[in-house]
Amino acid sequence: MTETKRLDTKRLSLVAGTAELGRAELDGIAKFALKLGARVPQEWPPPLNDAGSMTWFTEYLETHPDAVGWTAWYFLLKEPDGEYTAIGGGGFKGAPDSTGTVEIGYSILENYQCQGFASEGVHALIEWAFSHADVHRIIAQTFPDSRPSIRVLEKQGFLLIGDGFEDGAILYQLDRRDDSART
Repeated sequence: MTETKRLDTKRLSLVAGTAELGRAELDGIAKFALKLGARVPQEWPPPLNDAGSMTWFTEYLETHPDAVGWTAWYFLLKEPDGEYTAIGGGGFKGAPDSTGTVEIGYSILENYQCQGFASEGVHALIEWAFSHADVHRIIAQTFPDSRPSIRVLEKQGFLLIGDGFEDGAILYQLDRRDDSART
């Protein structure tokens, strides 16, 4: 396997998806857990992470092998026994575009929701994205009735800017210059 990109937070280790991990995830939990080096609950995958999105990021990385980090990141909970458990994921919909914009998304398994894991993981992803000089803006889409998702974005300093690209979605934005206001 190629060298693993990792971001560590207080409770999580975020592992950047690779084409190899994506293929393993599509092949099933057992193979995926082995390649990831983590326990993977039977409830996997988290909401919003379907076979279509797994296939997209795997194929994207197969054709853009230098884009590791600009697609999926797996959120692994650091367990007291020193092991890791996959509890969700997040990431970007590809490398920065010509305007320096990336779109972020995230999803946590139901049993781990409302415990601050999404905020912790998203914070690490924002830091990582803004560590790249060509990233000037991060956008995110959610739905108006998804209060927990909206709260994650607001905690990170995102501002509502209007309608999203998907039917019924709303769009949030975080500019590099706004990043200093984040908590």
